[in-house]
Amino acid sequence: MLGRTLIGVCAVAAITAGTVTYLVADDSTATLSSTRPDPGKVRAHALRDLPGDVAARGAGQQVRGLPAAPSEPFSLLGVTWDRPRTELEGTVRIRTRDAASGAWSRWRALETHTADAPDNTGPRGRGGTTALWVGPSDGVEVRVAGKALPAGLRVDLIDPGTGRSAPAPRTTGTTGTTGAAGTAGAMDVRLAAATTAQTARTAQTVQTAAAPRPAMVARSQWGADESLVTEPPTYDTAVKAAFVHHTNTGNDYTCDQSAAVVRSVFLYHVKSQGWADIGYNFLVDKCGTVFEGRAGGADRPVHGAHTYGFNTDTTGIAVLGTYTASNDPTTPGVAPAQAALDGTAKVAAWKLGLTGVDPTGTTTLTSLAPNGTGGKYPYGTQVSFKTISGHRDGFATACPGDQLYGKLGAVRTAAKEYGTAPATLATTLTGANKVGTRYYTKSAVTLGWEPATVASYEVLVDGAVAARPDPSATSAAVTLAPGAHTVRLRAKGTDGTTAESTEYPVTADASAPVFGTPSTLYLRRTTVNLTAVPVTLSWKVADNTLLTGLKATSPAAKTFTTATTSWAATSTPGTAQNWSLLATDAAGNTAASTASRTSALIHETSAVRTGTWKTTTTSSYLGGRGLYSSAKGAGASWTFTGRTAGLIVKRASNLGAVHVYVDGVKLGTLDTRASTTAYRQLIWTRTWSTSGKHTIKIVVAGTSGRPTVGIDGIAYIR
Repeated sequence: MLGRTLIGVCAVAAITAGTVTYLVADDSTATLSSTRPDPGKVRAHALRDLPGDVAARGAGQQVRGLPAAPSEPFSLLGVTWDRPRTELEGTVRIRTRDAASGAWSRWRALETHTADAPDNTGPRGRGGTTALWVGPSDGVEVRVAGKALPAGLRVDLIDPGTGRSAPAPRTTGTTGTTGAAGTAGAMDVRLAAATTAQTARTAQTVQTAAAPRPAMVARSQWGADESLVTEPPTYDTAVKAAFVHHTNTGNDYTCDQSAAVVRSVFLYHVKSQGWADIGYNFLVDKCGTVFEGRAGGADRPVHGAHTYGFNTDTTGIAVLGTYTASNDPTTPGVAPAQAALDGTAKVAAWKLGLTGVDPTGTTTLTSLAPNGTGGKYPYGTQVSFKTISGHRDGFATACPGDQLYGKLGAVRTAAKEYGTAPATLATTLTGANKVGTRYYTKSAVTLGWEPATVASYEVLVDGAVAARPDPSATSAAVTLAPGAHTVRLRAKGTDGTTAESTEYPVTADASAPVFGTPSTLYLRRTTVNLTAVPVTLSWKVADNTLLTGLKATSPAAKTFTTATTSWAATSTPGTAQNWSLLATDAAGNTAASTASRTSALIHETSAVRTGTWKTTTTSSYLGGRGLYSSAKGAGASWTFTGRTAGLIVKRASNLGAVHVYVDGVKLGTLDTRASTTAYRQLIWTRTWSTSGKHTIKIVVAGTSGRPTVGIDGIAYIR
């Protein structure tokens, strides 16, 4: 591990030769119970001068960094420096070591200009690059190059920990208990006090939203360590606009890791950059999950730290990921997932609706960025914004990236639709199988709902009324014609208002799957045993709508993917067996295909022989004995009744070839030579469309230098 010196949270010790000094930004041990899940840590490594970088020195640049070395575990990192509004004019490149594989990543660039910031960072504030999610890592190398680098450069390695497994108890009293509950109680006291003060100053209120509140992961659920939030939230008068961001933390995360990414961003903002709390009011992952950001109440106009100069009367919504290539020219831009766009539209529609703001409208905001501090607009400038804008509209930045910024028109339109949509009815759909987002039924489905006082109900199929249930009913069944449909419930209230359920896409399908090629059993070329004849069952099956299941039911149970067309198995010789398949489609229709077959072995001693043959006795042959001959023209034949048959031989480097005849017709010459010796090898097969009487004959070819051949009989299926 890198050598380290543990120092106070807000102090940075001097760097000594050959030593990396750590700033351990984790003061949670004084307030967190030892049995509570790890809330995460930030370990800061001071960057030192790297005089050995000759190329950069020749360009007149300073170079600071860390050589490649092991580190404590981390998953996100960024580079920070003294004085938050100081620009880092240069490049920051990092590479990390994967904790699982031990492999080092390629060099990656960090965006040196981060525009997410509070209006006043306070004495603890630091400048910083954007942070990058790299996944579980245990090694790092850093290179920072520029002509005038800021003071206090360090790399912050963030371990997101495990978060809290459940929300800590909250109280509204003035005293709290120790441990997790005590921390939460103390936070509530701060929130309550701040709410009282801010209400007196701004008389801010919370209204009923025009759009429904989206499902949201609370701070306690994603694992915010409230003990790190040392300042109470502040509130604006209203929310007039929403600024959309990307976190620029990269796209190499899974949705199962989203809470850890949010925790990491929280720790980077609070412990690395010295902010009071996470900067964004909301965060949305690639799967559309919405996370509560800055504390103070998701439904209240909490003053955030996301768009420097325009944090007042706005809300910040950040999509987890990077949607521009500007931070690394070697990485192409990534388009945001539709689910992320939907989640952004939903939370924007709800949040703006709380204060009656049209998500497709415009608003005027006043720049509060002090002159000379990097704001896009001088202090006091009045600027017209769309009510859903990108970060770059208010600050000189590429955020939220071209790929996301280009989708904001669609986000506004969707937010408008969410805000004007009628109230929805909670319903269930039964009698159908759900595959993906669509339902499948043979013919009928049933809509169910909770009892309510209404004037009437209507079940709509493809927009037309298909049934009018009694107002006291809680379910209704409808029969659908074959094909794709939409089904929903409409209710009319006694006051004349209407509400509709979600629209269910349903496909009716009464047709069973079809085996275009029925089950067919034939011999497979490999080693034969007395109790196991190698066979392959083949088929082709399709469905007019969607095939969802395919399995064998005999002679053994086995499940296949729907694209599978063959099964390598073994047959018990001398025993009649049913080889049966069952195919199922999405609607539950089934089709079966069965081949009833018996496999058999005919030993070499049952052959009709001509010429000179000798018997060899060894357990390696079927039945413990085999035939061999070196006499050119010596023959052996077997007659049987079946639909597929094959020749069983011994293979070795000194063995030769035989001529093969079927029903008196020569089919060709078969060489039994092989680099290694192998017995009981089924190396040649022939299949007929129906079962019939056939004769297979082999004749020793007398191969030069290796005339001997060894035979062990034939296998066939009838």
